[in-house]
Amino acid sequence: MPLETVDVAVVGAGPAGLAAAATAAERGLSVALLDEQVHPGGQIYRDVARAGADRLQVLGDDYAAGRALVERFTQSTARHVGGASVWNITRDRAIHYLKDGRSQSITAGQVILCTGAMERPFPIPGWTLPGVMTAGAAQILLKSAGVAPSQPVVLAGCGPLLYLLAWQYLRAGVRIGAIVDTTRHKDYLRALRHIGGALAGWRDVKKGLALIRSIKGTGIPFYRGACDLSVEGGERATALRFRIGSTSHRVQTDLVLLHQGVVPNNQITASLRLAHRWDDQQLCWLPQTDAWGRLALDGFLIAGDGRGISGGAAAAVQGQLAALAAAHSAGRLPELERDREAEPLRSALRRQLHIRPFLDTLYRPKIQHRVPADDVIACRCEEVSAGELRRMVALGCTGPSQTKAFSRCGMGPCQGRLCGLTVTEVIAYERGVSPAEVGHYRIRPPIKPITLEELAAL
Repeated sequence: MPLETVDVAVVGAGPAGLAAAATAAERGLSVALLDEQVHPGGQIYRDVARAGADRLQVLGDDYAAGRALVERFTQSTARHVGGASVWNITRDRAIHYLKDGRSQSITAGQVILCTGAMERPFPIPGWTLPGVMTAGAAQILLKSAGVAPSQPVVLAGCGPLLYLLAWQYLRAGVRIGAIVDTTRHKDYLRALRHIGGALAGWRDVKKGLALIRSIKGTGIPFYRGACDLSVEGGERATALRFRIGSTSHRVQTDLVLLHQGVVPNNQITASLRLAHRWDDQQLCWLPQTDAWGRLALDGFLIAGDGRGISGGAAAAVQGQLAALAAAHSAGRLPELERDREAEPLRSALRRQLHIRPFLDTLYRPKIQHRVPADDVIACRCEEVSAGELRRMVALGCTGPSQTKAFSRCGMGPCQGRLCGLTVTEVIAYERGVSPAEVGHYRIRPPIKPITLEELAAL
């Protein structure tokens, strides 16, 4: 059976992927959009096309705005391959994916990676207990199935998603026991250096302030400047402990939702051995690209939060820019026309990115919540503690791949997605060097778990 070939394969059906696929298809290219979810939308617009009026009312206008993007994609000639879990992409642009229990393949003239973001690890004492989840996971349940907690919930950490979920929960009738914010007064003072960008993005600032005011107006206990977070419990979570200044606090709860921002999901770019740089502003690895999102490997581009955290609106613009570059490379779009169409997109992108330095500075995760104490689990899959990592550094391990060989840290089902940043930062902290010097895991396929039976079906 001949291998299917398309002009452009897009991986990921979030805002960047939807915009890239639709734009490329509108330029006459054959396009396949592959995504793990059955329905397009990604994490930001998950199941938006199927959401009823009640769910749209709960999730808000920004979520509902994704319907237009999904509609543009579905009206294009791009083919949607839903329920496809990509487990390997080769350097010659062959994409292997799992669908319906079988491994299948497709090759492309060009590949646009729109793999989006994942939540940053939040390794604190008790974070592996039953009853502790990430805010992003809880929001996925709300978006995809309308599932919300029946018991009071405590939200802890920092970042826009934490407040957005609290606002959505209140609209859904969920009881919130407390919001524990790790943002300190001095974080606001530090962020003032970027006040110009915040003012340029005043619409987003206004929206965020109104959201926080509406939350505080409900009388929910709101703690600001929290540190030393830990979850109490035996068989499951029973309380959240933290400190503000010299005062210790304890909030009883059996459901804690943690969040301290998102980071690019760069498993695929890492597996392709593409160059990444450590970004000290966003505290994560970013793939190196040009202004169009082209990577250093011929025929590969990247758009959206997988390129650097920028938000849904910016991701959609980056997807369009990458598609224009792909259409030009395929000979379907003259250079002058490409540049003319890109000019207003670049202006829109600059406006959307104005606020990023302000947000990245204000919600910068604290070192104590990124580099855990010895008894805290760093690798959940293999149950490797931060103390074990430190002992390996003392033995001479200088990077994550060495600690993986010593302890299997990063060899579990998640393939280092959940522990990668933690391992890098623990090693860097112990060695007294930059994470850039430590490096990251050497990612190898399969990127996602695959059985021998599924592999044999290839």
